[in-house]
Amino acid sequence: MKNKQPTINDVARLAGVSKATVSAVLNDTGTVRKSTRERVLAVIESLNYRKSGPDTRGGGGQVRSLGLVIKEIDNPYYGEVVTGARAAAEEAGYTLLVMSSEGEHASERRAVELAQAKGVDGLIITPVLDQTADLSHLFELKRRNLPFVLLEEVLGLQASLVDVDNQGASRKAVEFLIGQGHARLAHFAGPAYSMHSQERIDGVRRACSASHIIFGDDGVVRAGAHAEDGYRAGMEYFSGRPAAERPTAVTCYNDLVALGLCRALSELGIDVPGDVSVVGFDDIHILEFLPLRLTSVRVPKFHMGQMAAQMLIRHIESRETLPPQRLFLETEVVARDSTRARSGGAAPAPSIVQVAVGSGAAGAGRTPSLSVR
Repeated sequence: MKNKQPTINDVARLAGVSKATVSAVLNDTGTVRKSTRERVLAVIESLNYRKSGPDTRGGGGQVRSLGLVIKEIDNPYYGEVVTGARAAAEEAGYTLLVMSSEGEHASERRAVELAQAKGVDGLIITPVLDQTADLSHLFELKRRNLPFVLLEEVLGLQASLVDVDNQGASRKAVEFLIGQGHARLAHFAGPAYSMHSQERIDGVRRACSASHIIFGDDGVVRAGAHAEDGYRAGMEYFSGRPAAERPTAVTCYNDLVALGLCRALSELGIDVPGDVSVVGFDDIHILEFLPLRLTSVRVPKFHMGQMAAQMLIRHIESRETLPPQRLFLETEVVARDSTRARSGGAAPAPSIVQVAVGSGAAGAGRTPSLSVR
């Protein structure tokens, strides 16, 4: 039996560098430090490695690629992120390989391994985070110097990140409701071990505290991330609850939870927004076409994907190893039909976007404000 021929993966692993770095050495691009170049060449010689077309990157018309691992392929939120990442990748001459973990740790790990086997030059990852999360594969990427960008922070991992200020965005939503005269508030929270969920809860608490509104632990309703979670939690929370004990407004972890909650309220005979105002988070595109047009916190999803890809490409193509970068995109509250001012409530602040019926998706082509930390 013939011995297996060494691959570019073998060279990268033994040299402790990325495949892109090995390709740069093979193609003599002059972008690799002398010490790194010498280490890679020593491994190439020891393995008797010979480059072949499909294994190379970055020159001579060879295909360059990025990997994008999302949580849910059928979630409209990620559709816009993918579109933005693809636009940036194609503009820079890269193809985009999209994979979904479907919210499972093992699937995320397999997706990352598959992307590496396919020879991607770098990865964008929305990590699956909960109590049982095994994130060793992300730390392994760091060790191997394969460039990657996260779309949600992983505590203890120094990595590049593109996200929104979740706490600040949630605070904006609550301040909007307080400005409309609401003082009895609840928050339908996301998964228990999600950083995004905890940050949004913190935003609710801070906004209430700043306005001297009591918001206790009973104001946080653990729902989840899907419409059925919002529906289930809504039925459990509001069933049999006297009107005098209900919150007059609810903020939600995301739009899907908010839509599920709205269905539960409708089935219970509780009017939205007459009895309870509801605010979502993300502003997914479909909200414009629903009978009850949901007020939501707009996240610039296209730009998030676009900027994550651009950041990743900068890491890939840099002559030197760049330090981790953190980019936070601005959000805004988009007021629609699911919220209503209570008697004595103030008009929305100037920073609130008012969307009229038939206006389309406001701000779809607008570049958002940025905050770099």
